[in-house]
Amino acid sequence: MARRLKSDRLLFWATLFLVSVSVVMVFSASAVQFAGSATGPYVKQAVWAVLGLALMLIVMRIDYHELRRPAVIWTLLAVTVVALLAVFAFPARKGTHRWISFGEVSLQPSELAKLTALLFTAALLERRMHRINDPAQALLPIGLVAGGLAGLIVMQPDFGTAAVLLAVIASVVFAAGLSYRYLVGASLLLAPVAMVIVAMEPYRMRRITAFLDPWADPFDSGYQIVQSLIAVGSGGLVGRGFMAGVQKIFYIPEPHNDYIFAVIGEELGLLGTSVALGCFAVIAWRGLRTSLLAPDRFGALLALGLTMMVTLQAFVNMSVVLAMLPPKGIPLPFVSNGGSSLVVSLVAMGVLLNISQQASPAAAAAGEGRG
Repeated sequence: MARRLKSDRLLFWATLFLVSVSVVMVFSASAVQFAGSATGPYVKQAVWAVLGLALMLIVMRIDYHELRRPAVIWTLLAVTVVALLAVFAFPARKGTHRWISFGEVSLQPSELAKLTALLFTAALLERRMHRINDPAQALLPIGLVAGGLAGLIVMQPDFGTAAVLLAVIASVVFAAGLSYRYLVGASLLLAPVAMVIVAMEPYRMRRITAFLDPWADPFDSGYQIVQSLIAVGSGGLVGRGFMAGVQKIFYIPEPHNDYIFAVIGEELGLLGTSVALGCFAVIAWRGLRTSLLAPDRFGALLALGLTMMVTLQAFVNMSVVLAMLPPKGIPLPFVSNGGSSLVVSLVAMGVLLNISQQASPAAAAAGEGRG
């Protein structure tokens, strides 16, 4: 039987530190371009940070078992699908339909879709875990929901977020005991589909070629990668100093968004980027620990998925900035400018912190003893 424990302090403080870094670095990255603006990115980010932290504190106090109720899951799924379809009714931004806009406020439903798919998967697997390798009982409903949400996201188009969603769900299903043969088979089926999706859009092919050799076209397709590498490389060990970065001033496009890690590298150097990386390592460590100590299967699978949702996205973003992966348009959780990503990530941490408060006595004693 579960017992109430204290929330994981390391997980809480690592999250709070990254949010603080976000407010500071978004200000540094956008202050020049939006000087004097009352609605600049740094103002909005501070407001979203306050809202997100308030929601995290509220969610921390809600028993996570309430999230597996069918009424909650199906309502959330319906809202998510409607929101993913509603984006097409709003004007496109840079050729994409990813946001629902109300004046100065914009919402990105694809961020909510990741959390929705994860809740559905964890709740279903808890009930049907003993039939995990039965395609009709477990794999088919999970595939329909996760694949359907991912398909709507690809239509926006947003291939990177859809790929992260599917990767998170795949990790949870595999952890639940799915035979590796199904994963290998699914990978073989999805690989050509992914290749077709990439080939259908010329800009995606340009991203691939730019990733392979950004210096072949440093002023067009490889421009962002080249400028990002220059920013990170020029930071050295301790960086140029806060607010002293050069690349953010009309070199890196929108540096306060997906490439804010490059700004951190230039201004705070290797030490700054290592601290940020260390915070995500702490989140991964404590999140996996929470999954191991969870009192039931739902909590264990949900904690694993939430941890993967944040840390996988962070790994992809930092890898893109360092030219280790092709550009994806995926924000750095807690740090990049963007209200939807920040709020959803903080809500996810609130759920994870609530799970950390509950553990079976034996598991908790074993975990504390090892600690």
